[in-house]
Amino acid sequence: MEGKRFNNNRNSGRGNFGGGRNNFDRGPREMHKATCAECKKECEVPFKPTEGRDVFCRDCFNKRQ
Repeated sequence: MEGKRFNNNRNSGRGNFGGGRNNFDRGPREMHKATCAECKKECEVPFKPTEGRDVFCRDCFNKRQ
């Protein structure tokens, strides 16, 4: 059985995997409550915080960059 292994068209078959930011069809993101490791304020983040890892509010995260 001989067939094409790779598609020459770089955009075909990729869908929304990797490079795309078109996530409008997903609906609202689930937000999780967390406490900022720096200012200790309660905040909401779009991921489930992992125990033992620091979480920063938007303001503190932007200051660190």
